[in-house]
Amino acid sequence: FSVSLAGFVEEPERKYCFECDSEEQCQEWIEALKRASYEFMRRCLIFYRNEIQKMTGKDPLEQYGISEEARFQLGTHK
Repeated sequence: FSVSLAGFVEEPERKYCFECDSEEQCQEWIEALKRASYEFMRRCLIFYRNEIQKMTGKDPLEQYGISEEARFQLGTHK
C-alpha cells in the first residue's frame, strides 16, 4: 500500500510505498498510521477530557490556561 502526502507545502507529491508479507500485516500498518493521526489523537483528547470532567466535575484543560473559546471548539467537532 502507499501513503501520499499531497497538500504538504514542502513536498506536495511525496509518496511512501510499504510492502507487507500478508493482508493482516497490511491492516496492522494501516491501523497504526490511523492511530498516529492528528484527528485520532484529537478525538481521544475530547473523549478523555469529557470522561475526566464527568468523574471530577472539573475541566482538566483549565489548569493549562486554555480559553473557554478553545474548549468550546474542541468539543464541537465529533
